[in-house]
Amino acid sequence: MSKIVERTLDVFEMFAAEKRPLSLTDMARLLDIPISSCHDVLQALLSRGYVYETAPRAGFYPTRRLYNISSIIAVNDSVVQRAEELLTKIKDDLGETVTLAKATGMQVLYLLVLEPPHPLRFSVTEGSEIRSLYATSAGKAFLSTLPAAALKEHIHSADLKRMTDKTITSRSRLLADISDAKARGWFVNREESLAGVITVSSVFFWHKAAHVITVAGPAARMERQLKVAAQLVMEACRTLGESGV
Repeated sequence: MSKIVERTLDVFEMFAAEKRPLSLTDMARLLDIPISSCHDVLQALLSRGYVYETAPRAGFYPTRRLYNISSIIAVNDSVVQRAEELLTKIKDDLGETVTLAKATGMQVLYLLVLEPPHPLRFSVTEGSEIRSLYATSAGKAFLSTLPAAALKEHIHSADLKRMTDKTITSRSRLLADISDAKARGWFVNREESLAGVITVSSVFFWHKAAHVITVAGPAARMERQLKVAAQLVMEACRTLGESGV
């Protein structure tokens, strides 16, 4: 990716993290880039109306232009439009976080994250990658879509680091776990990637791309409703897969 593109994205992420107007010097320091490079990015954003100067020498801050454009893009996302109502109902029925992720190559990104009001809940961000392919239910669901030879090659070449004391690090056991889960239609992660968290996932295809629906929450709550969650994600995947092209 070009430096100018990366730095432009870094600027918006920096403002989201800082939540305050910033001077050119502040921006260059926080981004750890030369002031001249920061100035070039800032001038481009000023000229396009994405940033404004709050007052002379008072710093710069993003306008609502990016928000407005993002809102238009978001409400016209065909994948999210199809899935959001269905996934919202699952979230409300179970009271847990529900996510939709899409695979591109060997990368699986969250497209939609619906969180319940509980203060203690599983939380990820849209646009981020899943934590791992071997220690999450979403990752294992995606791996199950690979041809058998490609799956074995990936598992045997992967660095199966222990993320918790329940992470499956045996290659043969992991392959068996994925095979068994594929046969029943849903995948589970019992505190394998994050202590105290259980997730359950299922997979569907739309436009020939793998998509994964996941329900995630604290182990104490999820264990009680694991089978119900599994049934709901499988039904949602059947609905979305059947209506896809």
